[in-house]
Amino acid sequence: MKAARILLGIALLLSLFFKANSQNISWSEVMPGVWKGVVGTPEAYDLLKAAGTSPNIEALSKLGKANFPFVQQNIVASLRDGKTQLRFPLEKNEQLYGFGLNFQTVHQRGKILELHVDHYGGKDNGRTHAPTPFYISSNGYGVFINTARYLKVWAGTGVRKDSENFPTPKDRNTDKTWASRPYSDAVEFQVPAGGVEIYVFAGPKPLDAIKRYNLFNGGGYLPPKWGLGFTQRVMTRFTAAEVEKEIDTFNEKGYPLDFVGLEPGWQSKAYPGTFTWDMGRFPDPQKFVTDMRSKGIRFNLWINPYVSPDAPFYKEILPLTSSHTVWLGVVPDLTLPKARELFFSQLQQNQIEIGVSGYKIDEVDGYDHYLWPDVATFPSGLSAEQMRQTYGLLMQRYTAEIFKKRNQRTFGLVRASNGGGTSFPYVLYNDYYNHEDFITALINSGFAGVLWTPEVRASKTGEEWLRRFQSNVFSPMAMINAWSSGTKPWSYPEVEKQVKSFALLRMQMMPYWYTEFAKYHFEGTPPFRAMNLEDGFNQEVKKEKTNLNLEENPYAEAVSKEIKDQYMAGEYLLVAPMFAGQVTRKVVLPKGKWYDFYTGEFAGEGTVITVTPGLDKIPVYVKDGGIIPMMPAMLHAPKSGEKIDLEIRYYGEKPGQYLLYDDDGETFNYEKGQYSWRQINVQRTANGIKGTISAPEKNKPNTLGKITWTLMTK
Repeated sequence: MKAARILLGIALLLSLFFKANSQNISWSEVMPGVWKGVVGTPEAYDLLKAAGTSPNIEALSKLGKANFPFVQQNIVASLRDGKTQLRFPLEKNEQLYGFGLNFQTVHQRGKILELHVDHYGGKDNGRTHAPTPFYISSNGYGVFINTARYLKVWAGTGVRKDSENFPTPKDRNTDKTWASRPYSDAVEFQVPAGGVEIYVFAGPKPLDAIKRYNLFNGGGYLPPKWGLGFTQRVMTRFTAAEVEKEIDTFNEKGYPLDFVGLEPGWQSKAYPGTFTWDMGRFPDPQKFVTDMRSKGIRFNLWINPYVSPDAPFYKEILPLTSSHTVWLGVVPDLTLPKARELFFSQLQQNQIEIGVSGYKIDEVDGYDHYLWPDVATFPSGLSAEQMRQTYGLLMQRYTAEIFKKRNQRTFGLVRASNGGGTSFPYVLYNDYYNHEDFITALINSGFAGVLWTPEVRASKTGEEWLRRFQSNVFSPMAMINAWSSGTKPWSYPEVEKQVKSFALLRMQMMPYWYTEFAKYHFEGTPPFRAMNLEDGFNQEVKKEKTNLNLEENPYAEAVSKEIKDQYMAGEYLLVAPMFAGQVTRKVVLPKGKWYDFYTGEFAGEGTVITVTPGLDKIPVYVKDGGIIPMMPAMLHAPKSGEKIDLEIRYYGEKPGQYLLYDDDGETFNYEKGQYSWRQINVQRTANGIKGTISAPEKNKPNTLGKITWTLMTK
């Protein structure tokens, strides 16, 4: 009895202490299915202000109303030691996803993280290129913490003494069910500030919450068609003549190429940069860019934002820079209008106005020993920490604005992003090179509101080269990054035939990829995403046996584990990459019938299959009723207004429907209504299929030529 009274007293004291520090959360529904909570006094500068994006109100309204996914009183906030603590309830069977661009794990429950922009260090500990403070629950909701601070997270790890779900203590000596990490019923955050904004996104499904998050941040970016073609990044110190020779070789060999990346050697000095052309390597940049455009090639330029004393605007920008340098270059305070004017005017006048089409923004992520320390100061008064968390956002935002003002779409690469960056025209990349982890990052990108490319650089064998190339084709940016290796698509003769076929397949699939990115923009659906977001993936299925080497219902076990080596690509495709040394692999097929992408052969239904595809294929499967629009295998993406023939491939048995997107492919005129969705319907008949496509709307884009229909069957 005495012990019980003591425990009761302790609980009472804890309750009184917490109430003394507790903070009311002021909730309001700011968009359909989106709620904003305010705790204490939030800082004036945060992720959403840094990104400067606006919600897509019309698209959010189409998703409709939804109920708040929590009991509001169960979300608890407190303020102690100048820091804000937040606690969100977590049910026993919930799984968590997100918390940024992770490379090795999809399931995030049980993690302790510090969300911190950094060069990826090989551990999913929160220090990554895009530490987006947004998580998704398998129960169908999302939570975003709008802070530009390093954010600590305990994702179902801490067990409070006053928890209503306090587990029963067990004796490790005698009880085999004892666990070193007992059940925790909360996701907890610590924000090093005296207040913060919280956003809650309703479902009812996890994918619905992600859509709302993406649309709240402006919707995903719709790249120009050429951005979804093929890109080759050439060696660092290539000259104009060497670049042109490489471009001509692509054409002679019949390999597609839409844009070429010029690495640091295009500048007169780099690390730090002058942001001016090296006139020895590129004696006439204007003529060079114009001549290559006439060959169907655009240019993307490498930069990092650290200014050399030899840059033409160095003296003017010097007072507007950080106390610390990066590679002895000054760091512009990009929150200051004058600093932005000086820096971005140089890019516009020296590069964009002569026809450069985009940028690769490097080194805005880390390491700590490269970037400014947390003791650095900036003339705006923002902390080094806040600048670290948002510098990638600022670089994306203000380069994108230059192109937007010119009514010209761009598509580039960046090394750091964060919450709020969904609508920017950039794909993340890094210097890490583990193929398996690249695929896991591609999966997780759909939870983080960013894009990621599993780029190809070099390989130890032809097999590895082909396997990397195959998965890269089924990603946001099909790219070889040969800045150091000098590799070409044909560098491994033993697999050159297969590599070329997949490069051309990327171009054939342009209508599908372009439509799926349009859905990212208009509907918020990530074009590449985890299996966990696919309907039917987590449903129980019956045992079945067929002649297709299906295992005896390991499906239920498979979906309870992390699936981090297969993903959904667009509405209909399931992609299961092969890795060097693999001859066979298992593929988990969600409920419903699935068909082989290449042949149309039935593959399975709600089960796990073991496949042996050989080198010629990356396993890809299509949902029953799937429609994949294809175009001829062109060497360049279609130009603005160019008509293309369309082959509409149909898979399976059930009636199929697909909305095909169309616009001019290059400008932002779609924001003024200059776009169309063409309804495709396909039905099976006794002799094959019957397909229809809706007529083009009057005064709307119509780039379709001859249309053919193909029943994919074997």
